[in-house]
Amino acid sequence: MRDPLRRGLTLIELMVTVSLLVLLASALEPSISTWLANTQIRSVASSLQAGLQRARSEAVRRNERVRFTLVSLDNSAVMDDSCAPVASGVSWVVSLDDPTGLCGADSSDTASPRIVEKRAGGVGRKTVAVSSSNAAGGASSGVAVFNGFGRLVGTDGIAVVEIDNITAGSDYRALRIVVGAGGTTSLCEPKVTDTSDPRHC
Repeated sequence: MRDPLRRGLTLIELMVTVSLLVLLASALEPSISTWLANTQIRSVASSLQAGLQRARSEAVRRNERVRFTLVSLDNSAVMDDSCAPVASGVSWVVSLDDPTGLCGADSSDTASPRIVEKRAGGVGRKTVAVSSSNAAGGASSGVAVFNGFGRLVGTDGIAVVEIDNITAGSDYRALRIVVGAGGTTSLCEPKVTDTSDPRHC
C-alpha cells in the first residue's frame, strides 16, 4: 500500500498547472507591458521636470543665467562628450555655459561648461519619445535659459515638452511639461479631455 503523504504530482496534474500558468501570463502580458511603458514615461517626465526646476533655482540662487539643455548622446546610458543640444533628448545638463561636446566634464564652478548637474537618459528609456517646442509652437532649440529672477530668457527655448511612448498607442499615458514665462513648470496629461480633471492640460 502506497503512503499518501509521499505521493507526488502526476504528469497530467503538472501539465494542467503549467497550462494555467501560461494562460495567466498571456492574459496579464499586455497590462504589464503597458504599466512598464507608463512607468518609463513618468520617470522621464519627472527627470526632465526636476532638471528644469534645478536650472531655475540655480539661476535665482546665483543671480545669473543658468541653462537647461536637452542633449543627444552616442551611448544614452553614459554622459560623455558626444553630447549636442537636441529638441528631443531624454538626457539633460544644467550648466552656466554651453555644454556641447563637454557633457563628460565633472561639476565645477570654474571649468567650462560649469556644469551644475547632469543626467543620462539610460538604455531603459529607449521606448520613450520626447519632443520640445518653443512658446510659438515651433521646434525649440533644446535649451531653456533662466535669468536671476527665475524667468525664461528668449523665445526659441523650451516652453513645452511632450513625453510619450514611441509607439504612441492609445493605452499609453502621455505627459506634458509646460514651462511658464515666469519659469514655473507644471505637469499635465494631454490625453485627459475632461476639463474639470486636475490632470487636464
